[in-house]
Amino acid sequence: MQKGALFAIAALLSAAMAAPAVAATAERVKITGEVIDSWCYITEIMYAEGTAHHQCALWCAAGGVPVGILGDDGQVYMVLKLGQDDTSVANPAILRIQSHRVTVDGSLYDRDGIKYLVVNKVIDDSGIVKLTHEDYGIQPFGK
Repeated sequence: MQKGALFAIAALLSAAMAAPAVAATAERVKITGEVIDSWCYITEIMYAEGTAHHQCALWCAAGGVPVGILGDDGQVYMVLKLGQDDTSVANPAILRIQSHRVTVDGSLYDRDGIKYLVVNKVIDDSGIVKLTHEDYGIQPFGK
């Protein structure tokens, strides 16, 4: 009897694991905002916008820190992929637009309050628009 019950449980678990996971439904969006370094943005260790942070943002992205877009709507969108490049860590395409103001077309996934973005195309790249340290002053560690 116990062998039969264990076999039934094992069969159910195998079937459950073989079934595809239910994926979040993507919404096609256009997002405009600044490409940011998520670590410095969330921790406020360094000022995380514009030229006051550009070099650090490059180092962080090259080191594998997730990149996001701080949208004009105040939301942060975590970039999972950019274009056709399969490299999500230290992606050269991301490094070329780090700290730039961009408009992107992509697929938005929202799960547990986190907004994930698969960028299909950069529609507009205005470059770095927050240009001077004078706009921000010297930022101490932790605002």
